[in-house]
Amino acid sequence: MSLDRREAALALDDIETVIKRVKLSLFYRQASAAMILWGVVVAIGYGLSHAFPAQAGRIWLGLDLAGFAATIVLFRSRQGEGRGQIDWRLFGAIALFYAFGFLWSSFLGRFGAREIAAFWPTLIMFGYTIAGLWLGRAFIIIGVTLTALTLIGYLSTGPWFNLYLALVNGGGLVLCGIWMRRA
Repeated sequence: MSLDRREAALALDDIETVIKRVKLSLFYRQASAAMILWGVVVAIGYGLSHAFPAQAGRIWLGLDLAGFAATIVLFRSRQGEGRGQIDWRLFGAIALFYAFGFLWSSFLGRFGAREIAAFWPTLIMFGYTIAGLWLGRAFIIIGVTLTALTLIGYLSTGPWFNLYLALVNGGGLVLCGIWMRRA
């Protein structure tokens, strides 16, 4: 049995489609692990910020540094599993994103504690939504959904906002990470 040119081209297109899907699936698995990690970090951060509001800045600084270190270890440990090289530009982009957020939340925005608690998850989810334009609709869905839930909580939870964010934002990232693992 031999293939004509058209059949061969269609077969190669099918193979290319499968390769793209496998690569996306592998990326989603790695991203899901990072999302679960950050969901736990975020839940702990908001829970501790609720319990110790005067220490919230120190709590978040420590947790963010630990989270970044754990993310780097996570990505490096998965290199040996055929996941490819770490693109350090991604970490540079994340550092710039955080620097932008820090500039606004610390100097330009004049935010109160509640506004800062709403600002950071909406900024991060904005990043997820933009990334979704290249990485797939799962990121767009996650970004838009968690932003909407953050805004609902901001408007309706009163003094329980940090605990709400621990559950919705932290728990939401964990659930989304589990969902992405299956995508």
